[in-house]
Amino acid sequence: MKPKSDPVSDYIERAPEAVREVLFRIRSLILELAPGAEEGMAYGMPAYKTHGRPLVYFAAFKRHLGLYATPSGHAAFAEKLAGYKQGKGSVQFPWDHPIPYDLIREIIQFRVSENEHLYG
Repeated sequence: MKPKSDPVSDYIERAPEAVREVLFRIRSLILELAPGAEEGMAYGMPAYKTHGRPLVYFAAFKRHLGLYATPSGHAAFAEKLAGYKQGKGSVQFPWDHPIPYDLIREIIQFRVSENEHLYG
């Protein structure tokens, strides 16, 4: 009997070798900070929910790591994210710069607290 496929692991394994470690580390951060989060795929990328609501998404692109923590997650860190290219609810961390894991941790913690407060 073939083991059930894990779409998030499959996504990470299909990424270029040079970025897999980063993707696994982001996944680990999310699961550490939101241990009860639902993990799946949405919009073609790893997606996480708490209390049935979006928490955070991430994706590997050719030149950057995309982090999608909803507009509120990015607005709360506007000053710290000012040096990065952003969209309404997204930020791009270029591969040719160090990935700011501490900042990503803060954003995830904020979103976990926000979902708990609003929907928990």
